[in-house]
Amino acid sequence: MKRFGLAIPIVVILVVGLLSSLFVVDERENVLVLQFGQVKQEINEPGLGFKIPLVQEVVRYDARILGLQTAPLEVTPLDDRRLVVDAFMRWRITDVREFREAVGSEGVLAAQGRMERIMNAAIREVLGSVPSGAVLSEDRTSLMNLIRDQARDEAEALGVDVVDVRLTRTDLPEQNLAATFARMRAEREREAADEIARGNEAAQRVRALSDRTVVELVSSARRDAEIVRGEADAERNRIYAEAFTRDPEFFSFTRSLQSYETALRGDNTAMVLRPDSEFFNFLRTDGMSDEVMETAAAAARLAEEDPDATAPPTPSRAPGEEPPVVEQLEGMIGN
Repeated sequence: MKRFGLAIPIVVILVVGLLSSLFVVDERENVLVLQFGQVKQEINEPGLGFKIPLVQEVVRYDARILGLQTAPLEVTPLDDRRLVVDAFMRWRITDVREFREAVGSEGVLAAQGRMERIMNAAIREVLGSVPSGAVLSEDRTSLMNLIRDQARDEAEALGVDVVDVRLTRTDLPEQNLAATFARMRAEREREAADEIARGNEAAQRVRALSDRTVVELVSSARRDAEIVRGEADAERNRIYAEAFTRDPEFFSFTRSLQSYETALRGDNTAMVLRPDSEFFNFLRTDGMSDEVMETAAAAARLAEEDPDATAPPTPSRAPGEEPPVVEQLEGMIGN
């Protein structure tokens, strides 16, 4: 009975010792087995591991890709235009033994601090060798790759691989924003003024060309019109001359009728002429009495001497009787 009572504690101790000596390695982690601070075993494959209880300890490290966001960093490119840059790094532990020796027992936290310093140094070196415009241009990707490669070379001594580096934000320092915006605004206004000046100059050239073209076209049209008008006048004069040579008397009669039509146009046309004026030569007849001619001549002389004077008395006639001149004109028209 006493032996059985002693066996139970021994079995318990053996079971506890066995359980404490076994551990499971997950596929998402790497494991180091340490003995008094020294690395005794490195396990990178998932499965069941063994250690000496109370003598050895197990240290686990994440085998997945880890992220690191750096604090805003101020850099000075070649053109001395300072920039504030934020960066993000993807990294993972590739050699846990070397990683342990490099960072000690602090593990990932210590590694993150050292990785941030490595990346900041790489960012300053790469961005300091190019102008600020390159950081915002198509060269941005190649610059990030250069930063990654340089940080990877430095982090290799820590047993770490830098997978990727991204510049998440590139901005100007707060104290430089107002001055930079003012300078950019002045540059844009100057460019706009240059464009407006060039546009006005081009408009003046087009306007001058169009004005000259208008003057040339109008002058040419007037010249052609004068030529046509001169040719028409010459043709008209030729026709008049030919008509006059064929029948001078009929030509004079026709021209006089045209003059009558032009002069007597309108409802209230009044003309004061001497009876013997040549204007009405073709309206005279041999049958017109001397009395009528003398009366008309006297009226014309009186109108010339005193326009306000009363015309000389006409021969007496019965009420309703027409003057002799009217009767003779009606007789001429009737004939």
